[in-house]
Amino acid sequence: MSSAATGAKPGGLFGNRFFQTILLSNVLLQIGIWVRNFAILMYVTDMTNSDPVAIALIYVAEFLPIFLFSFIGGTFADRWRPKRTMIWSDFLSALSVFVVLATLAAGVWQMIFFATLVSSILSQFSQPSAMRMFKIHLRPDQLQQAMAFFQSMVAIFMVGGPSLGIWMYHEFGINASIAVMGVAFLLSAAVLIRLPETPSGRETGGEAAVPGAPQQAGSFWKELAEGFRYVWRSPVLRTLGLTFALAGIGVGMVQPLGVFVVTEKLGKTKEFLQFLMMVNGVAMLIGGGLMAALSRRILPQKLLALGMFVGAVTTLGIGLSEQIWLTLALQFIGGLSFPAIHIGISTMILRWSDESIVGRVNGVLNPMFMGMMVVMIATGGSLKAWFPIEVLYAASALAMVLGTAALATIFKHQPPEQATAQAVQGMPSH
Repeated sequence: MSSAATGAKPGGLFGNRFFQTILLSNVLLQIGIWVRNFAILMYVTDMTNSDPVAIALIYVAEFLPIFLFSFIGGTFADRWRPKRTMIWSDFLSALSVFVVLATLAAGVWQMIFFATLVSSILSQFSQPSAMRMFKIHLRPDQLQQAMAFFQSMVAIFMVGGPSLGIWMYHEFGINASIAVMGVAFLLSAAVLIRLPETPSGRETGGEAAVPGAPQQAGSFWKELAEGFRYVWRSPVLRTLGLTFALAGIGVGMVQPLGVFVVTEKLGKTKEFLQFLMMVNGVAMLIGGGLMAALSRRILPQKLLALGMFVGAVTTLGIGLSEQIWLTLALQFIGGLSFPAIHIGISTMILRWSDESIVGRVNGVLNPMFMGMMVVMIATGGSLKAWFPIEVLYAASALAMVLGTAALATIFKHQPPEQATAQAVQGMPSH
């Protein structure tokens, strides 16, 4: 496929207008999200006296919509113009935040969950739209490097985000923290106006770029079903789905337990959680740089398997550790490997999916991860009452090891465009 056909630019990654714009937009979104996450966590902890069920509900409000709306959002991302979808999603997220702010002023503190809920629902439309634009506006050889740079940006906020959120909450209160989130979403929507215009899947005529890619379907439900069939026909995407489910179990089981590791295993106050997150974020920043350098030398499925295996080992160690230095060291090692997981997953979805269906592939696979994670998060508070932290962290590590084993079955698979290029090079000349 030519650059003209795909919308990819022949220059460097940072000279790409799409990449510049989406990077700035995500910086603004990360500011809002991190202030929201930690301000709400501190607020709910204070209001409920550290009730584990209430804390788990924060994560349910964030991740349950991903499971329920990912199928729908992915399908519409392939039908609608991605630029328009992303702008409207950020604008409506900001609007919902200011509605929540008004209810907080009226004294209804439980509405705090609504801010997370609505923005999470709308992200199921904007995120697959962004994935589709990545597929169109970047060359295949740039995708893994782009994912690595995005992971580095996330790592920067892993370092500063928790402190920013906690500082905002303690210095200015929950109302100011929520207002910052709303302003950040509004600014992101304004920045996205700079995105290049990209046609919808219907406007492109549904031309298949690779064998097996779907032709333009006539109805929403047909297109949704085609997404499931597309994933099922691909051994790589099918295996990735199983890995997603196992990773969701592993991550969800320990997601709400970080504050209890801090208070029960390490004997610190809940505010110490920010230091664990900062150490993890510094390591992610370093790991993101390493992965950016290695991204062209290693297949994404091997990168993902490496990240999951190291994550399993460090998760087990954190659950067993009662020493602050050891827990911090394990957080650092786990942070080094985490970019491999994010980069591997994103690159696999983009490189093994045709542009006309990438939104639906994302919509099919994400719920496999998020669905299992939401189930485990929702039961995490209850499981904590029945099982010690050590057992829960060990079970999480086991799920990630099983996911690593599943990935080993597809180590030899090449991305479609790479396999095609190798086949062409191997053809006899006439």
